[in-house]
Amino acid sequence: MQIYQSIVLGIVQGLTELLPISSSAHLFLIPWFFNWQIPESFDVALHFGTLLAIGIFFFKDWIELIKGGLKTITKKEKSTEGRLFWYIVIATVPGGIIGFILDKYAEGILTQPLIIAIALIVMGIILYIVDKNAKNKTDYENLSFKQTFIIGLSQALAFIPGVSRSGITMTTGRLMGVKREAAAKYSFMLSAPIVLAATVFKLNEFIEYFAIANITGIIAFIMGVLASFIVGILVIKFLLEFLRNRSFKVFAIYRIVIGILVIVAFVLR
Repeated sequence: MQIYQSIVLGIVQGLTELLPISSSAHLFLIPWFFNWQIPESFDVALHFGTLLAIGIFFFKDWIELIKGGLKTITKKEKSTEGRLFWYIVIATVPGGIIGFILDKYAEGILTQPLIIAIALIVMGIILYIVDKNAKNKTDYENLSFKQTFIIGLSQALAFIPGVSRSGITMTTGRLMGVKREAAAKYSFMLSAPIVLAATVFKLNEFIEYFAIANITGIIAFIMGVLASFIVGILVIKFLLEFLRNRSFKVFAIYRIVIGILVIVAFVLR
């Protein structure tokens, strides 16, 4: 892996993981199109970069959530932060387990350009229709257990490259009347535990990579994660501000256009 390749993929990860346009699709399609040879564990490493972005951007939120969650156990104190903390914990479990099991079937079967293209297009159409017709009723602080649980459960569909974890969770949130900015913020917060678990699960692969990689490979690895982190922070800020007055329409159109271009490239190849 070359340094320029890792930086490009890091930037792409920072953009596509947090926007509802599917990082897994882009991280597969770019190496496929340019015939790059990328270590399998690098995908998870790039996700760790955006995880750091979420952790730092929402640092105060996470501190308050954790404090509130602990107080509900130690002092039996109820609070909005404590309630949301346990909602995130509970919502992570089913989607994480189902997604982990189904992800095994994605390797070599669903990671095909044509399937990814179809997923991009179909999910783009669904995102547009749902967002256009959804009601803006629920703020982030007022999310209910039912809403958070179903949003968390929907994460399982992210095992299909092209669906997008943020895309499916934001779409599900909008379907349940959650405001756009609130749906985006909860999607970011909900992704953190699963990405952290995936990073820990792949830790041995990271160690093996660093053990055999040359200095260029090590620098490339680090630069990719750093690029993912920096771009991720900028994208979080952008999207939350963007959704205050705008819809998901532009992302839906982008998904459809990219899907069509991939189909064309696949046919020409």
